[in-house]
Amino acid sequence: MKDIVIDPSTMKLELDIMEIGPACVVVICDGKVKIRELPPHGEYKIVTHQGKVKRMRREEGEEF
Repeated sequence: MKDIVIDPSTMKLELDIMEIGPACVVVICDGKVKIRELPPHGEYKIVTHQGKVKRMRREEGEEF
């Protein structure tokens, strides 16, 4: 989806839930914010290293 910006003067995050998908994840690390839509079938893995987000990986699948 898209990256979101934290207002540096207030250090607040504002999200309009009408503009994002029905199922998503918001990840915040080191003052950065990322929002990603979740797949209809599958997994979204968030990999961390030393307490920080290293990678976000989307794995999709479908019912057989």
